[in-house]
Amino acid sequence: MKPILIDFSEEIHSKRLLIRKPLPGDGKAVYPAMQASMKELKPWMPWAHRNQTEAEVEANMREAYIKFLSREDLRLHLFDKVTGEFIGASGLHRINWDVPKFEIGYWIDTRHSGKGYITEAVEAIHHFAFQELKARRIEIRCDPNNIKSRAIPERLGFTLEGILKNDSRSADGAELRDTCVYAKT
Repeated sequence: MKPILIDFSEEIHSKRLLIRKPLPGDGKAVYPAMQASMKELKPWMPWAHRNQTEAEVEANMREAYIKFLSREDLRLHLFDKVTGEFIGASGLHRINWDVPKFEIGYWIDTRHSGKGYITEAVEAIHHFAFQELKARRIEIRCDPNNIKSRAIPERLGFTLEGILKNDSRSADGAELRDTCVYAKT
């Protein structure tokens, strides 16, 4: 079956979060979260090194919406169930529908950091992937120096399968970095 024909829920609910596909108009919520979090995101996220306007962020939300519909990439936005406030983003990336396997990525609005939202979101997303998408493998990849990011898969029982040496460039492109590969099968 072609991935575009795969039907599944477009919302996931956890205890505190509404986790849903990106929608046109989300740029209004995502842009200020990105701006508030740049200092914390720059060491790890290449996109944090580009000065983006709100319009460019909105264009990116619309592209993410199209990729979600085509099943090419499944970005997910995290919202507080009570307040409706944007908390951060996650999703299922680097998809191989033939296996199927996915990589979970994430970032959080710094103003919501340290409250367990990303752990809650990743737990809900990985259960969704195994149950609804019939995943056979889920990976989380991160820089060994990103202690906060590493804590998520470790807390959720993912196995550290290895550390890939000189696997990528740092977010600013200045140096070679290693990559931790965590997985659940």
